[in-house]
Amino acid sequence: MNTSLPQRTLGRTGLSVSQLGYGAMEVRGPRIWGGRPVTESEAETILNAVVDAGITFIDTANDYGRSEEFIGRFLSHRRDEFVLATKCGCTVVHRDEHTDDTPHVWTRDNLFRGLHESLDRMKTDYVDLMQLHNPSVEQCESGNLVEALQEMKAQGKVRFIGISSTNPHLATYIKSGVFDSFQIPYSALERDHETLIQTAADAGAGVIVRGGVARGEPGAGLGNQDRWSAWEKANMDELLSDGETRTGFLLRFTHSHPGMTTNIVGTKNPEHLQENIEAAQRGPLTPDVYSEAKRRLDDAA
Repeated sequence: MNTSLPQRTLGRTGLSVSQLGYGAMEVRGPRIWGGRPVTESEAETILNAVVDAGITFIDTANDYGRSEEFIGRFLSHRRDEFVLATKCGCTVVHRDEHTDDTPHVWTRDNLFRGLHESLDRMKTDYVDLMQLHNPSVEQCESGNLVEALQEMKAQGKVRFIGISSTNPHLATYIKSGVFDSFQIPYSALERDHETLIQTAADAGAGVIVRGGVARGEPGAGLGNQDRWSAWEKANMDELLSDGETRTGFLLRFTHSHPGMTTNIVGTKNPEHLQENIEAAQRGPLTPDVYSEAKRRLDDAA
């Protein structure tokens, strides 16, 4: 059932996307980055639940295990119901390898290899947003990567181009003005890029936040205990509304940032998905709670 989630415009692309997006790395399987096993039935259930809920932005990558394959198998017949984003620069890693080593190769040939493989897996002839998967400024320039993305766009295989990036490269990429969107890590517990998110938005780009709930509270989610220690130190529990979870509060904190467009939260659990939807429907934090949360976190830091 469509839940009429809040929508925002993804910068200069003009695309309308749900403020709560879906990070499809969670249906990658165990191959990389500590992924949990996922069955084909689980992938089919969660991906269709995402679209049924009215989430209209799905993010994946060429090296996210079986993620693209599952999107193609279970959502290609619903292609017009969501904005599809993936990433390139990744290298080929065999499906049966259990490794965290997913190196990237920053050449035109590898970018196009990834594009065509992604299109084939996802059973589509275009992606709405192709993102470079976190190269340095030097790698981007020496490999003429922007030119490769623009060539993909000219061929009609990519509608818009973006980049997943962090400090110290992010400011340079924003200033360049060539990217339609930026994917940036950010949450109440990881605020290093808080100002640059607004800078990117003010420059006309869409901002896709990853890590917006700090991977969930340890025990309930996959969050890191060291990162979540800031919550305890700042006495953030005092700011929770009745019945509100810590993860729900973090999601609403992320949605309170005026420069953010969509927050890609991943899960393979339909119950967790429903909790995220309910938190998103509650809207951003009130200005006084948002201000107090930032003050406490600043003091704790």
